[in-house]
Amino acid sequence: MILENTPTLETRRLILRKLTDSPADLQAMYVLLSDEKANEFLPWFPVKNMAETRKHAQERYFDFYTGNSAYRYVICLKSDRIPIGYVGLSGGESHDFGYGLHSRFWHQGIMTEAAGAVVERLRQAGYDFITATHDVRNPRSGAVMEKIGMKYCYSYVEQCMPKNIRVTFRMYQLNFDAHQERIYRWYWEQYPEHFIEQ
Repeated sequence: MILENTPTLETRRLILRKLTDSPADLQAMYVLLSDEKANEFLPWFPVKNMAETRKHAQERYFDFYTGNSAYRYVICLKSDRIPIGYVGLSGGESHDFGYGLHSRFWHQGIMTEAAGAVVERLRQAGYDFITATHDVRNPRSGAVMEKIGMKYCYSYVEQCMPKNIRVTFRMYQLNFDAHQERIYRWYWEQYPEHFIEQ
C-alpha cells in the first residue's frame, strides 16, 4: 500500500486538502460543525464554541495527520478554498469512509463529486476495500454511497454514543481487489441485533 499524508486532490469544482489551524479554516469548521442539519445523523453533537471546534480539529485532523497514512480532507470550492465539508477515511481495520457537508450546499452533487475523487485515490493507493455506514433515517447518505460504487451488505442496531440513542445503521462496502465477495463482518458480530434488509 502506498502511504501518503492527505495529498491535495482537485475535481471540476472542488479542492480537497488538509485542514489547517489558520483562523479562516477553524472559523469555517465552526460554521460546519455547528450546523444542526448537517450534524443531525452524526455521532457527535454540534459544537457550541471555538474551543470545541479546536478540540474536534485536533483529535480528528491534526493528530491523524501525524500518522503514516492519512486521507482526511476538507472540501473547498475552487472559488475561495474555504472548507464547506469534509470527507475521509478512518485509521481502523474497517477502513471506514465518512463525510459531511454544510446544509447550505446540499443537493448540488458536491458530496458525490468529492467522495468519488477520494475513493479513486484510495483505489490507486492500494487499499483492498472500504466500508461506510449511515443512519437509516438518512437515506441521502446511502445514495451517495451507491453513487460512488458501494454496495449494501447488512444492517445493525447500536446504542449510539454520546447521544445515547438507538440507531439502525446500514453498512456498505466497496472492494477494490479481486475478492468481490468479501464482507467486513465486525459490526455484524459486535451487535446482536443485525439483519439484511430486503
